[in-house]
Amino acid sequence: MALVVVGSFIGSFGAVLLKAGAGRLARSFHSVITNWRLALGVVLYGLSSVFFVLATTKGELTILYPLVSLGYLWTLIWAKLFFNEPLTRYKFFGVGLILAGVFMLKLSSG
Repeated sequence: MALVVVGSFIGSFGAVLLKAGAGRLARSFHSVITNWRLALGVVLYGLSSVFFVLATTKGELTILYPLVSLGYLWTLIWAKLFFNEPLTRYKFFGVGLILAGVFMLKLSSG
């Protein structure tokens, strides 16, 4: 489970870097190739997938896969810190539902 949590944390940084990189794109192929933020975002997403694959070798997929959704919690925090996006009650409610679902799945696994 720890591998999935770490992977979701890394993947959330990937999302931040993809957004930051996308904001610097121009209408040329060269801007995609030289955009280090975009490239690092893709690498972090790939790295988070490695953590997930390693976790699935030892754990139950029905428990581990929902833990990937913890990335939404991290992304909510990073969006506020890096892009000053508003934190609304609906966003908190949505993340709360996700966390409640993950908790319920953990309870069902015994």
